[in-house]
Amino acid sequence: MSTKTILITGGTAGIGLALAKHLLAQGNRVIITGRNRSRIDEACSALGCTGYVADSADIAQLKALADGLQKDGVKLDGLVLNAGVFHPQSLLNSSAEDFDLTMAINTKGPFITLQKLLPVLNNPASVVFVSSVAVTRAFAGAAVYSASKAAFEAIARVANLELAPLGIRINSVRPGVTATEIQGKAGMTEEQQSAFFATLESTPLGRVMTPADQLGAIEFLLSEHSLAMRNAVLEVDGGYLL
Repeated sequence: MSTKTILITGGTAGIGLALAKHLLAQGNRVIITGRNRSRIDEACSALGCTGYVADSADIAQLKALADGLQKDGVKLDGLVLNAGVFHPQSLLNSSAEDFDLTMAINTKGPFITLQKLLPVLNNPASVVFVSSVAVTRAFAGAAVYSASKAAFEAIARVANLELAPLGIRINSVRPGVTATEIQGKAGMTEEQQSAFFATLESTPLGRVMTPADQLGAIEFLLSEHSLAMRNAVLEVDGGYLL
């Protein structure tokens, strides 16, 4: 992949952080966003990149991100919409507040981010949405999470038509179970995580995936090799869905 300028939302941990490190190692310019200034500074110091505070649930911060990029003269070749949350709750126990927060971060957040960053996207530019296999596979406790990811995939389908004249393409990666901070943030103890990950030894891959397993698919969609792809979905699940 030729040298590019790529922005990764949610780049302080998990897949986003691993991707930033990988792309930087290839000589690309990488910009990350996150909700916490100290975590952004820590990641940027370790990686050697630029970071902006931009909470996906805060429209004012997303507008400030776009304004800051324009002020700094940044033009993006790639945008990875990676920021997201997972708060598992059963259908009966899910509150309206839980629903609104998940949709705000996982659906409205990437929608507004894309909308606000259109002026700084080059022609051509690649947008990659980090979705989830939960769009097609039902998991107990994940109704709202599944809906939030599926909803943005639907937005992407229409956006591909509307943004085609601008040279912008949007495709998605659907990770399977990947060991990141998300399990702990979802309330799973280390013992529960270990037991859950052990069940994945029966998949064709034979283990739980790591963020590194997702990088090849995202890198491909960011590259010129995906120039003719629109609304494609790459499921990177280690064979979990077979």
